[in-house]
Amino acid sequence: MAEVITMPLMSDTMEEGTIASWHKNVGDTVASGDLLAEIETDKATMDFESTADGTLLYIGANEGETIAVNAVLAVIGEAGEDYQAAIAAEGNGAAAPAAAEAPSAPAAAPAPAAVAVDTSSINAEVITMPLMSDTMEEGVIAAWHKNVGDAVESGELLAEIETDKATMDFESTTDGTILYVGSEAGSAIAVGAVLAIIGEADADYKTLLAAQAAGDSLAEPSDPAPVAAAPAPAAQPATSPASTPAAAPAAVATSSNGRVKASPLAKKMAQDKGFNIGDIPGSGEGGRVVKRDVENFVPAAAPAQAAPAGAPASDKPAVELPTVVGEESFEEKKVSQMRKTIAKRLSGSKFTSPHFYLTMDIDMDKVVEARKSINEMLADRGLKVSFNDMVIKAAAAALRQHPDVNASWQEDTIRYNHHIHVGVAVAVDEGLLVPVIRFADNKSLSHISTEVKDLAKKAISKKLQPSEWEGNTFTISNLGMFGIEEFTAIINPPDACIMAVGAIRDEPVVKNGQIVPGKRMKVTLSCDHRVVDGAVGSRFLQTFQALLQDPVRILA
Repeated sequence: MAEVITMPLMSDTMEEGTIASWHKNVGDTVASGDLLAEIETDKATMDFESTADGTLLYIGANEGETIAVNAVLAVIGEAGEDYQAAIAAEGNGAAAPAAAEAPSAPAAAPAPAAVAVDTSSINAEVITMPLMSDTMEEGVIAAWHKNVGDAVESGELLAEIETDKATMDFESTTDGTILYVGSEAGSAIAVGAVLAIIGEADADYKTLLAAQAAGDSLAEPSDPAPVAAAPAPAAQPATSPASTPAAAPAAVATSSNGRVKASPLAKKMAQDKGFNIGDIPGSGEGGRVVKRDVENFVPAAAPAQAAPAGAPASDKPAVELPTVVGEESFEEKKVSQMRKTIAKRLSGSKFTSPHFYLTMDIDMDKVVEARKSINEMLADRGLKVSFNDMVIKAAAAALRQHPDVNASWQEDTIRYNHHIHVGVAVAVDEGLLVPVIRFADNKSLSHISTEVKDLAKKAISKKLQPSEWEGNTFTISNLGMFGIEEFTAIINPPDACIMAVGAIRDEPVVKNGQIVPGKRMKVTLSCDHRVVDGAVGSRFLQTFQALLQDPVRILA
């Protein structure tokens, strides 16, 4: 009988695996123990061996594709055997043949169709709340510059709209009379909801609103409370830009502080075209420069302003900034299994564990001297101890004296670990791995140094085994080699604490009443307040500091 092989759980945080490569193809003979595939988990790429003898009848995914834990990975059985029944029995319907269609349930009574509203004969336009920023969901009417019954032209300032980013001018997109506004000043309107209706004075705007509510328009706005309006006066004929007498251009309007009155869109268009906004006559309200003014402006036709003899030089800036042209671009990359797990675990830790932080400055003069002496002694054995190795050893020794820090939150209980397994964060191309130094308090500095180097190489080459990354009770993250003096780290579950280690820096210090050069290092302990209180974390750091400032004590 064919045997279904499912995606195994290869790490404690694994939820799915990616097929890095198949070592057998469909139709190949497979023996139990043969290498079947290489599977990329969130921690490493691992070999997967067959658990059955027979012929490979089916594979659940091609190379590069992802399969969830416990989903069908492969089927092995006798050549020619019907493997579909085995897959169906496993409950994975994706690979199973299509089942016979089940009797369909009685069809529900069709909902009554919305009554179509004919708006083709209504000479008016519905203006909806525009999307003025990428995060905008609604806009608040800061001020209306036109009222119901007013004549308005395309490009005229209609309203000021407050978004989640700024208060922006909104210009009319059509000519006509304002027949309806969707909200009073100070009220919010959702993006896509009716902002105003502009058209002929006697146009039936109520039918347009009904059509909008019935879903005949592209947008489906909420039902705004109409603003009661006085009967609209007879519409004055809209004046098109072409009919404006060219011989009488409007004066450029300026505010009391000398700034030219212009809409943001007009300013942007003028800048893109290389026009000086102050040279463009405005035809909007109060001489305001609007979109159509920029579109119709011809620099050569602008009247020359001859300066009288002896007049002071122009106020134009001496330096004009060039127009910089660029192209926005980006690329998107598929998220790796490792990055998915980092995102899930660390966001879960940050938003679940109440973090607090304790920072301490440590005198590293004696550590520097001790390391130099230790490495001279180990030189004939080809070994070299790093500052991080000494930090690991000191942290392990401090944890032995403060077991309340070597703990983890278990919902109904707090687990106080009697063993000390220190996780060491290692940066790899795709993210971060945390190999574990087990029983770190019982190991010598040379032992810790050799083990850290070996585990780091395995982490970078993605050859770590589960036993090498599981079981940490405390974690250390060191960015000192990058020149980072101080940072805070996110707790690595299930630990209650993580220690962030900064760079050793040279700075003047006071010793025996004298200012002398010294070497200092800052560490920051991130604590889960459910497990560790401030006093507990502080006492741990005091012990850790004392051990590093007298490193002979960690060698005992």
